[in-house]
Amino acid sequence: MNVEKEVLSKARQEYEKSGIGKLAQASALVESEGYMKWTRVEDTIEFAKRMNFEKLGIACCIGLAEEGRILTDILESNGFQVTFVFCKTGGVPKEELGLKDSEKVHPGTFEPICNPVGQALIMNKAKTDLNIIVGLCVGHDSTFIKYSKAPVTVLVAKDRVLCHNPVGALYTAKGYYKHKLFESHRTRAGIKSP
Repeated sequence: MNVEKEVLSKARQEYEKSGIGKLAQASALVESEGYMKWTRVEDTIEFAKRMNFEKLGIACCIGLAEEGRILTDILESNGFQVTFVFCKTGGVPKEELGLKDSEKVHPGTFEPICNPVGQALIMNKAKTDLNIIVGLCVGHDSTFIKYSKAPVTVLVAKDRVLCHNPVGALYTAKGYYKHKLFESHRTRAGIKSP
């Protein structure tokens, strides 16, 4: 903190901008009031209400369709209008991105790309106030965030191996997953192990 005083001073000035201070204040209130009491779903609802958001978007992985539908029901029952868009929207073939058939999850079949740009543009057209990511893949989530005009929060971070609990890999990184995280990925990337 002592090294980047100028940067941190500039950061503090950003909170004075219209909307940024309100986002920060609502976030801080949700944190203090819901700390160790509310689930992340409840945090999201309370945050949206404190911001007076009415239109929420859900950018959902097709693999989490049921979870996305349940979330939609919960949000609608709390008075929000919801725009729900699956990742495969538009049905764009993976070949259009230059992928070979052998590079698909299921070679020999039609596989549409995950289309986070399409998802974000649909949300932008709907003029959502807040967008919620439900399990978009790594990279697709980044692209969605880049194209979304509304603020974005992540409700579910996809991890197919650990039941969408990616922190589990960190908890076991010095034990069971040590060989998977530290050693095998170094080797795959062409980096020699020490």
